[in-house]
Amino acid sequence: MNKPLSESISAQLGRRRSLSRSLGLPSLATMSPAYFGMVMATGIVSLAAHLFDMADLARHLFRLNIGLYGLIWLATIARAICYPRLFFGDMVDHLQGAGFFTAVAASGILGTQFLLLNDSVHIAWLLWMVAVVLWVGLSYVIFTALIIKTHKPTLKRGINGGWLLAVVAPQSIAGLSVLLATQMGQPYRLEMNFFALSMWLWGGMLYIWMVSLIFYRDTFFRFSPGDLVPPYWINMGAMAISALVGSLLIIHGPKSPFLASLLPFLKGFTVFYWAAGTWWIPTLVVLEIWRHVVRRFPVQYDALYWGAVFPLGMYAASTWQMDIAMGFGFFETIARVFFYVSLLAWAATFLALVVKLSRVVGRGWTYIKRSES
Repeated sequence: MNKPLSESISAQLGRRRSLSRSLGLPSLATMSPAYFGMVMATGIVSLAAHLFDMADLARHLFRLNIGLYGLIWLATIARAICYPRLFFGDMVDHLQGAGFFTAVAASGILGTQFLLLNDSVHIAWLLWMVAVVLWVGLSYVIFTALIIKTHKPTLKRGINGGWLLAVVAPQSIAGLSVLLATQMGQPYRLEMNFFALSMWLWGGMLYIWMVSLIFYRDTFFRFSPGDLVPPYWINMGAMAISALVGSLLIIHGPKSPFLASLLPFLKGFTVFYWAAGTWWIPTLVVLEIWRHVVRRFPVQYDALYWGAVFPLGMYAASTWQMDIAMGFGFFETIARVFFYVSLLAWAATFLALVVKLSRVVGRGWTYIKRSES
C-alpha cells in the first residue's frame, strides 16, 4: 500500500521540478535576500512624488508598496523555513549577506510612507521597531560571522557596491526617527533626536570604511562588465540618503535645542554627503556606457536593478530637501530632473518584470497543454 503512494509522490515532485525548469521560474531556494530593494525603490519614488505634490501617484505607489512588502516577507519566511541552510548560509556570505539589509531599509522607508502619506503614526512606530530589531540582529550576526569565518574570498571576489546597503539601513532608521520625534513631547524628543543623530553618524562612518575598500578593489584589480552589478549605484544612493537625513535634522533643528546647537556641523556634513554622492553619478554613467555599449553586455530584467532605481529616487528627494534646509533655492530643477529619471527607471524596471512574468505564464500554459495532449 505504501509503495504505490511513495511512487505517486515521487512522480508528482518530478513533474513539479520539470514544470519549474520549463517555465524558467526562479527557485525559492536561490531567492536573493536583496529582493526588498523593490520596496525601497517603490517607496522612495512614492515619497519623492509626495514632495513634488503628485499626491495621486504617491498614494498609488504607496498602496502597491504595501502589497510588495507583504509578498516579499512571505517569500522570505518561506525560504527560511524550507531552506534554512541556504537562507542562513547567504547571511554569512560575503556577497549575499549585505542584501539582508534591504529588509531594514524597506521597513524604514515604508514606515515613512505610512507617516507622511497616511498619517498612521502607530504603524510607523511598528515598522520603526521592526527596522531597529532587524538592524541590530543583522549587523552583529553578519559582521561577526564575516570576521570569524575561516574561509574567506579575496577582496576582488568578496566585495562590491552592494555592501553599502549596510549604510542605507541605519540611515533609513535615522530618517524615520527624526520624523517620529516630531510626534513626541520632551524629554523623549531629545532622546529620539540623539538616536537619529547617532545612527546618521554611524552610517556615515561605515560608508567611509566600506567605500575605501570598494574603491581600492575597483581600481587595483581587473574589472569586467559582469562585475558592474546594479547595486553599484548604492555608492551614490548611500550618500544621497545620508544627505536626506541630514536635511531633515536641519529642518527640524529649530524645534530641538540639542539639534539647533549643532546646526553648523549638520550643514557641513550634509553638503559633504550630497557632494560625495553627486561625484559618483558621472562615474557610474560612464561605466554603464562602457558596460552596455562598448562591451555590449546584455540588458535584461534582474531583481538587482531595483538597487539602481532606489539611488536615483533618493538623490531627487535628498536634493530637494537639502535645497529647502539650506535655503539655496537653485537645486529645484536638478531635483525634478532626477525625479523624472527615477520615475522612468522605476517604470522601465516594473514593465520588464511584468513582461517576464507574462512570458512565464505563457510558457506555463504551453507546458500544461502539451502535458495534457
